[in-house]
Amino acid sequence: MGVDYYKILKVDRNATDDDLKKAYRKLAMKWHPDKNPNNKKEAEAKFKQISEAYEVLSDLQKRAVYDQYGEEGLKGQVPPPGAGGETYFSSEDIPGSFRFNPRNANDIFAEFFGFGGGGGGGMSGSRFSTSFFDDDIFGSFGEGMGGGGGASMHHGGPRKAPPIENTLRCSLEELYKGTTKKMKISREIVDISGKTMQVEEILTIDVKPGWKKGTKITFPEKGNEHPNVIPADLVFIIDEKSHNVYTRDGNDLIVTQRISLAEALTGYTVHLTTLDGRNLTIPVNNIIHPNYEEVVPSEGMPIQKDPSKRGNLRIKFNIKFPTRLTTEQKAGIKKLLG
Repeated sequence: MGVDYYKILKVDRNATDDDLKKAYRKLAMKWHPDKNPNNKKEAEAKFKQISEAYEVLSDLQKRAVYDQYGEEGLKGQVPPPGAGGETYFSSEDIPGSFRFNPRNANDIFAEFFGFGGGGGGGMSGSRFSTSFFDDDIFGSFGEGMGGGGGASMHHGGPRKAPPIENTLRCSLEELYKGTTKKMKISREIVDISGKTMQVEEILTIDVKPGWKKGTKITFPEKGNEHPNVIPADLVFIIDEKSHNVYTRDGNDLIVTQRISLAEALTGYTVHLTTLDGRNLTIPVNNIIHPNYEEVVPSEGMPIQKDPSKRGNLRIKFNIKFPTRLTTEQKAGIKKLLG
């Protein structure tokens, strides 16, 4: 079964909600890292275990899955149908999946005892000052305190969970013409009775022509719902896939053509297919030197603030010089260019 959550909380398998609260309250206060400055590493490990055990056993759905499948089933190694607990994203456009960070032990502690501040992941950077654990205050959290902890200790409203960011990769063609991405998400919500349930939603992202790498699309409060926590915003950040012909530079598109020295000196015609499928024919009649750049106005990327306007297409050249010349060729070039 893996980890025995009942043993960690020192309760039997028939423990009631009140039994779990009493056990968590006693053990969390005993092993909070701020209460144990001399053995903080051990305290952090125990505090994390205690919090995880309470989170699972105090949730009817998670507890049912744990009782049937053990820790392995709860954590996805034996995927029971309909079991909640982890939130993920999936998309036909993006391979793989993205998952929320697991709940933070300090978050559970803050909610249980009625605190509203702080946030973030990991055990480091605890949000409670050491004065919280002074002897007089610590005594006020004895066995006689009922339910989920002291409302009198509440220091503000619900905290906002930190945003959840995921990359949304788009091709240069999609960013040129615009596109629509459909994202399927699954997340936990809390119903009116306080029960946690998992729901699925389809989010629509209208990618606008001209959007750049780093553009953010925010869906407010689409993260998991938990008591005393405002759900996190879900943020998708645009990233550009590499292209086999074009490179983007701001609103400009850059393409490099490999040509011979003879073509550089006598003229060259560039043939390109644009990102929206048109064929361009661009004659270059100037002598092309190594730093020469042919600029074609308004054939670059759409400008985000005004998609009717476009940046430029900049054509650069990689000139292939001959590796050797015969004596006759050298003489002919001298005569021609001399």
